[in-house]
Amino acid sequence: MPECLTLGETMAAFAPDRTGPLRYVPNYSLRIAGAESNTAIGAAKLGVSAAWISRLGADEFGQYIRNQIRAEGVDCSGVHFDPAHRTGVMFKQTGSGESSVFYYRENSAASHMTPQDLDEALFRGCRILHLSGITPVLSESCAETVQAAIRLAQKYGARVSFDPNIRQKLWNGRDYTPLLRQLTTRAEIVLMGLDEAEVLFGTRNVEQLCAGLFAVGHTEVAAFKDGSRGAWIADRNQCIRLEPYPCRCIDPIGAGDGFNAGVLAGLLQGRTLEQAGRMGAVCGALATEVPGDVEGCPDAARMDAILNGSSTIYR
Repeated sequence: MPECLTLGETMAAFAPDRTGPLRYVPNYSLRIAGAESNTAIGAAKLGVSAAWISRLGADEFGQYIRNQIRAEGVDCSGVHFDPAHRTGVMFKQTGSGESSVFYYRENSAASHMTPQDLDEALFRGCRILHLSGITPVLSESCAETVQAAIRLAQKYGARVSFDPNIRQKLWNGRDYTPLLRQLTTRAEIVLMGLDEAEVLFGTRNVEQLCAGLFAVGHTEVAAFKDGSRGAWIADRNQCIRLEPYPCRCIDPIGAGDGFNAGVLAGLLQGRTLEQAGRMGAVCGALATEVPGDVEGCPDAARMDAILNGSSTIYR
């Protein structure tokens, strides 16, 4: 059974071969993009058994996505192929150090996930269920599926990890902040950007956020991401500032998911809070050094070498 279980949509992602507006781009490379599967892959690379639940279209993109995630060592037995709906697609646009995305995911297979898609067997023995705020805004049935997954995690004693991962392009004019705030305070592990904290709780002050989360929620561990400025990780007894790990950023998309993977892997492996935070900082930084969301995430051997300060011999 997986130690870390995730749930969410993964899309076929088309990355341009050059920067600038897509109207001038003739060639693309195909990759995968999904916050939850990114976290599962990052954790699996670090030696954590991980599984991913989703729906994919019964099409070639669906097969491609499942194969790519499974090849990274993630259990995909909880993936359902939907013959009635297509796999979601996105296009990435890059330029001037920024990335933007264009979604073609409306009415996708994943948006039709239901609680019946949850294989209860995957929750037995699971220690952490990782969710994001993307899934519950895709549809009412996805929101119900997230709630059902939380109930199953509680039934089997797994901690819930939640990253609000705010994507206002998906909100379609609705205000999902109350829902995401409620899901955040229900989680034992909170992983969020300070920009998201400001949207949900009205502040970027880490001390205030910790005081609020630890006082009124189920929170046991909270991490706050601040991009190239570093991060913080805290429990009820301490709050630790995490310096950014040095990197040469090529594409920032995927950094937050990499950070999540490092922190969750560290917690599952019994590392100290500071070590888990450092693992998150390392994973998040290295994820930005190559195109694609997960290709830069380190494996366990590289992570141990970094944590131990060992040098790598390349030739």
